[in-house]
Amino acid sequence: MENQRIIMAIGGHIGDMELTAGGTLATMALEGAKIITVALTAGEKGNPKHLSVADYRKQKIEEAKIFAKKMNDGIAVVFDYGDGELPDNDEVRWQLADLIREHKPNVLITHWKNSMHKDHELTYKITKDAQFYAGLPSFERDFPAHFAAGPYYAENWEDPTDFKPYIYSVISEEGFKLWQEAIQGHWFAMNSTSYDYFNYYSQLKGVRGINARRKYAECFDIEELQKRVIREGI
Repeated sequence: MENQRIIMAIGGHIGDMELTAGGTLATMALEGAKIITVALTAGEKGNPKHLSVADYRKQKIEEAKIFAKKMNDGIAVVFDYGDGELPDNDEVRWQLADLIREHKPNVLITHWKNSMHKDHELTYKITKDAQFYAGLPSFERDFPAHFAAGPYYAENWEDPTDFKPYIYSVISEEGFKLWQEAIQGHWFAMNSTSYDYFNYYSQLKGVRGINARRKYAECFDIEELQKRVIREGI
């Protein structure tokens, strides 16, 4: 579809972006945007007792596909790296950069830089470098260079240090309903005994909506240098 907006949300694990930015993804999907979720690992090591790590990985990949499908027939991409074993090298950076060049997203969403989880912090760094690699024409690859705006950093309970809500993305009531329906397909979001993900993120979207004088919203931060407002006078 010509001029269709394309949003790429990049998480360390399946479910990260679906929880934190899912209301925005759902709202934009209902407005006609193409949604692409990318998980650099499956997040399979949080497996429930009734499933092996390998079987839970397969389940989570299927959950990612189902969620993305509900987002206006979106795409879910899951890299082959193991949960907790995401490498800090150029191979994964170029893998993501090539994906950005291939799909040409308008906007990138990912993790904030400070997290209690190593995969989240590394995903931040990988995404920043991949954005740079993808946008520079002098790097010759299979696809032409493409610059994607952002990244916008999603609000995540595991990534709180120095995160400052800067952009309030309004979630429509229809988008919120779609997100709640879609996220219930993620086993851990509904059944985790260590954290009540579904209720936390449902309530957070309501609180941020109140902050924004709306019903629902999600918050994102951006790099400090991008916060500069330059005007000719005030």
